[in-house]
Amino acid sequence: MGELPGTSEHPAAGWRLQLGVGLFVLSIALPLAGVPVVASLGLSAGVTATVSGSLLVGAEVLGVAAIAVMGKSGYVYIKNRVFGFLKRVGPPREVSRRRYTVGLVMFCVPILFAWASPYASRWIPGGTMHSLPFALGGDLLLLTSLFVLGGNFWDKIRSLFLYDAEACFSTRPD
Repeated sequence: MGELPGTSEHPAAGWRLQLGVGLFVLSIALPLAGVPVVASLGLSAGVTATVSGSLLVGAEVLGVAAIAVMGKSGYVYIKNRVFGFLKRVGPPREVSRRRYTVGLVMFCVPILFAWASPYASRWIPGGTMHSLPFALGGDLLLLTSLFVLGGNFWDKIRSLFLYDAEACFSTRPD
């Protein structure tokens, strides 16, 4: 049986991989550079919170888009080339139900937090003044969740962005 395209030890670094890496770097740089700039402009607290929250939400969306653009082959390529030490620790193709549930919570919490932070930042201690640690923590949690969720999750994320993708539910017993 043949190998999946792009999942060999040395897949071609095409435009999808380059665009995905660019989007991922932008998703990290956007809150790192944008939030301090917005905070230094001297805008009202409400405007600062709204713009900073929008930057955080945009960063999370860009991170998910980067995953979809790169696909599993891009992930495997980056894991093998850049993070060689993760070869032993990388996500298995399939994970247990408990691990998948934990990973899904880890994946959703930073996205929901980034969505809600413009509205709820004044009720979170230090939410308005220290948004950068929250953004970094959310990005780290989102990235970690991708390893916890396993290899099949990459295909699920990518299928969201493919028009012809169809859901295929497993009939295996739980």
